[in-house]
Amino acid sequence: MSERMSAIQTGPDSKALAKQFSSVRSFSERLVAHLAPEDLMVQSMPDASPAKWHLAHTTWFFETFLLAEFQPSYKAYDPAFRAVFNSYYKGVGKHPVRGMRGTFSRPTLDRVLAYRVHVNAAMERLIDSDLPESARTLIVLGLNHEQQHQELIVTDIKHAFWTQPLQPAFVESSDEESRSAPPLTWSAFDGGEVEIGHTGSGFSFDNEEPRHRVLLQPYKLANRLVTNREYLAFMQDGGYHRPELWLSDGWDTVNAQGWEAPFYWDRDGQQWRVFTAAGTKPVNLDEPVCHVSFYEADAYAHWANARLPLEAEWEHAAASQPIRGNFAESGRFHPTVAPSADAPQFYGDVWEWTASPYVGYPGFQPAAGLVGEYNGKFMCNQFVLRGGSCATPQSHIRASYRNFFPPQARWQFMGIRLAANAR
Repeated sequence: MSERMSAIQTGPDSKALAKQFSSVRSFSERLVAHLAPEDLMVQSMPDASPAKWHLAHTTWFFETFLLAEFQPSYKAYDPAFRAVFNSYYKGVGKHPVRGMRGTFSRPTLDRVLAYRVHVNAAMERLIDSDLPESARTLIVLGLNHEQQHQELIVTDIKHAFWTQPLQPAFVESSDEESRSAPPLTWSAFDGGEVEIGHTGSGFSFDNEEPRHRVLLQPYKLANRLVTNREYLAFMQDGGYHRPELWLSDGWDTVNAQGWEAPFYWDRDGQQWRVFTAAGTKPVNLDEPVCHVSFYEADAYAHWANARLPLEAEWEHAAASQPIRGNFAESGRFHPTVAPSADAPQFYGDVWEWTASPYVGYPGFQPAAGLVGEYNGKFMCNQFVLRGGSCATPQSHIRASYRNFFPPQARWQFMGIRLAANAR
């Protein structure tokens, strides 16, 4: 899983597009090639999906939106799959209840893999044909859609393995990091009228557009993510028991769920341990804190006399920075200790919560056609995260990328970067 995928661009020629298609599709299969069929069927909670379903649904996308529309001679692998592997596209037709996906013992994994082979072969012929630009755009969308599901495969399997008594490892353990996190320092930004949103170069999702002006007050951002050591100090100071630090809904959630620490943490005597993709380990205090909800991130920021950044602040600061960091291609699927304080890193390791609700930009229009259901319908009761994580393919991320989750979500690789007003 160390192979680096080339950046996916809009409108590549047939040869380049075919290479990208093969690279992305094969990466999904390599992620799970070492697992047993039983592993790929587990759905450990309603918000997650079995890996087998991810493999099938990403194939369904190409069959439904590309082959059925642009290749008249195409014969569906199994017409029943159109409903079975539909996620939430109401315009396509019926779909199963999300929380029931783990009950699908049929089709078998062998059938799902054969489905991928069937669709891949048809897509290769389609890519090599004289396609309209609209079809090429949809193919690139399908590849980015699959990269999103690659990240979900990792996070969903991690959760599934954590719920099991044996708590098996998803990947082999890597060498432990011995370096210390650099001191937390601040970078100041003048603010003013800035532009955010996709620049128009390369691929973007519809929720990244249109590019528009935003007025920012002077602000500061931390040079690195909050560490486990710093978050543990919040815990030891009664952070989970001090209602004055929490939003009202957050405080209710903490008490209803009995939260005392980040997700996947547990106490072994006086030591905290954490379940990782490589199994259970002692918490490395210098690594970025991970698997915290928006509520926890916001409470920590209040405790630290700071705040979470606005998504426009984050993008304004990150847009000039290189896209480097710890991504899915490393195969670690775990955050790493921050590099030198002289080289701020805005990408990879963990998704960074912002204080911004997930809504459409001024002038936002969903994509045309059935794929218009992709993003806009979720613009309610969610918050924006930025930067990508250790489970995000590197070629998938950019400064304008907007991820979004409800404020109580914790099973994704989610962490904290502090912001403050510049005075």
